[in-house]
Amino acid sequence: MDNFNHSLSLIFLLTINMKKFEKSSLSCLITFIISFLPFSVFSQKNDWADFSRYADDNITLRENKSHPVKVVFFGNSITDSWASMRPEFFSTNGFTGRGISGQTTYQFLSRFREDAVNLKPRIIVLNGGTNDIAENSHPYSEDITLGNIRSMVEIARANGIGVILTSVLPAAGFKWNRKVTDAPEKIESLNRRIAALAEELDIPYVDYHTLLIAPDKRSLRPELSPDGVHPNVEGYKIMEKVILPAIEKYGNDD
Repeated sequence: MDNFNHSLSLIFLLTINMKKFEKSSLSCLITFIISFLPFSVFSQKNDWADFSRYADDNITLRENKSHPVKVVFFGNSITDSWASMRPEFFSTNGFTGRGISGQTTYQFLSRFREDAVNLKPRIIVLNGGTNDIAENSHPYSEDITLGNIRSMVEIARANGIGVILTSVLPAAGFKWNRKVTDAPEKIESLNRRIAALAEELDIPYVDYHTLLIAPDKRSLRPELSPDGVHPNVEGYKIMEKVILPAIEKYGNDD
């Protein structure tokens, strides 16, 4: 969006000095600038939700009738890295990873049907909210983020798919957006509401946050993360110890 803002500034400067330009020339120049913006207020990019990321693999999975998808892990870079750093956890248990780095629940909701529901898993493990709080795509609204999560649960359940909700992981802040100075408080508040939503809808809630939080009660334990936001292999192993029993129990309850 920086290029967009810079271009708007240029247009403003040109406008206030328009007496120095012929009106027709100024109009053409403004049109030229707008037409070449890499982003606009209407569309940040052509594939905003990144449908193309898993498109081919989704087709392969849907066509493989002999090995139906059991569980889809759906989320952002935390889920994306989990599948790449711990592939044996996914392959051994028949799990499918559908995480995309940097995404918010707004983008989750856009691609939820294509990347999760249409694979017809028995269970979807949903982890989101970190990038909402970091304001990756929108100004943060706890109500809207929770509404996005609720909508995904409702869509899944309408299609006969179970959902396990999981907590946002601890983070003291985000290096890519240092303007967010109250991340721990927002994470804690959102987690309370995700847990309450799970209770309301009578579905499982798995709390990674408590297991991964440092003694300062604000940050991700440094020995479990290279950057304070994403787990390392040891961090994922801790998460696996709590999510696997929840999946097994939920599956047996069904």
